[in-house]
Amino acid sequence: MGKESTKEKKILPEMPCALRRAGVLAPVFSLPSGDFGPSVDQFLTFMNQSRLTVWQVLPLGPPLMDGSPYQCASSFAINPAFLSDALLLNPDDFDPIAPIRERRAGQGALPSLLAEFDEFCRASSNWLDDYALFIVIKSHEQGRSWLEWRPVWRDRDPASLEAFAQDHAKAVHAVKFEQFLLDRQWRRIVTRAHELGVLIYGDLPIFVAGDSADVWANRAFFQLDERGLPTEVAGVPPDYFSATGQRWGNPLFDWSRMAADGFSWWKQRMARHIDMFDWVRIDHFRGLAAYWSIPAQCDTAIDGRWVEAPGAALLTALSEAFGGDLPIIAEDLGVITEDVTALRKAFGMPGMLILQFAFDSDDDNPYLPANHHPDSVVYTGTHDNDTTLGWWQSLSPDAQAHMYDVLAQQLNLSSSEPMPMALLRAAMASVAQLAIIPMADWLGCDSSGRINTPGTPTGNWTWQFERADMSAELSKRIRALVTEYQRDPD
Repeated sequence: MGKESTKEKKILPEMPCALRRAGVLAPVFSLPSGDFGPSVDQFLTFMNQSRLTVWQVLPLGPPLMDGSPYQCASSFAINPAFLSDALLLNPDDFDPIAPIRERRAGQGALPSLLAEFDEFCRASSNWLDDYALFIVIKSHEQGRSWLEWRPVWRDRDPASLEAFAQDHAKAVHAVKFEQFLLDRQWRRIVTRAHELGVLIYGDLPIFVAGDSADVWANRAFFQLDERGLPTEVAGVPPDYFSATGQRWGNPLFDWSRMAADGFSWWKQRMARHIDMFDWVRIDHFRGLAAYWSIPAQCDTAIDGRWVEAPGAALLTALSEAFGGDLPIIAEDLGVITEDVTALRKAFGMPGMLILQFAFDSDDDNPYLPANHHPDSVVYTGTHDNDTTLGWWQSLSPDAQAHMYDVLAQQLNLSSSEPMPMALLRAAMASVAQLAIIPMADWLGCDSSGRINTPGTPTGNWTWQFERADMSAELSKRIRALVTEYQRDPD
């Protein structure tokens, strides 16, 4: 598209859904290189050429064994797999002779970079010190859960931890330096995105993994027994995705202790995310109104119960800490009751609308296009859904015909529009201010492009597209839709 396609745009402070926009959901691991390397720049340029101005990513944390970004070793740290060696070759930062492995550990770094590293360590000490120690002990313990460590490390005996840190100072330093490099590369990405008119939309899982530095270092803030084992765990009741519900297994918060402490841990966590992203989605927002509490000994989520949570008190504390309106989008899917909606609206947070959920019930279905509201983010599907084409192919002929009838009646869309374009067009036509389309849907992928199937332990979080997929022809098609439905904020 020439010079016009790569013009730099100034990003102004903006709350979610303030302007009519379109974007793309693409996890970092789904990019061609799967990391913070050069393919990110190509992707951002593709977005700019397509007039997509919002990039939604999944959580960036270091995942545990199953690879899920919603079960991480820390809710502050960044996944080391995202570190791009291609960006460690700058002679202004390192001795160019030093091998990559030494650069990852900080050896061969020039004084200016070391000064920047020292400042990062000071600014991040509230989480970085515990995380680095956690990772090194976990490696020393052959990857075992912290619950299986020696009691002096498990229970954080100060003298024992200090002795271990001194004995393994180089390894602890290397973990910290790796996080510094990751943070530095991510900030370069955010800067480049803003130069190209792209806002970054992050993701904050409401709960944290039990085998995480968060829980190990803050046991008092979680519902644990004297050994550190959870007494109740998180999940959701039976729903669209599972007849037995979902037993996530995350330890639940001890909200009374968190409130007594002024929600300090939550303030630190939100500060980290607001610093890294323009907007933040709180995954499972309904858990701030009430959460599904499952006895830890239960194998499924069926025997759980709803327990009230102090969401209003938490969000008030966060609003006061960050100066007013919070740049938060609420993932309000699942069993949504009036108190959840009231909480979201009280704090001016947009909710989410999923078109794949719109066509299997009555006229009151909130996901039907006729029931959409401007203060919402509309999706064809999310990372937990099948791709739109895969979903479509799974429908009966009657259900397919019904969907086209609804789109014709409510959005005046043609029944001759093929899938997945019909649902993409429905998302773009919605009155919701922000429309987010998964990259696999922009590409027209079948179920092979699915990112995650909830309740299944394998085969998830691995989908990647290729550099060739970011074609000029696709950009042209997307740009035409953005223009037709007035989703270019310029």
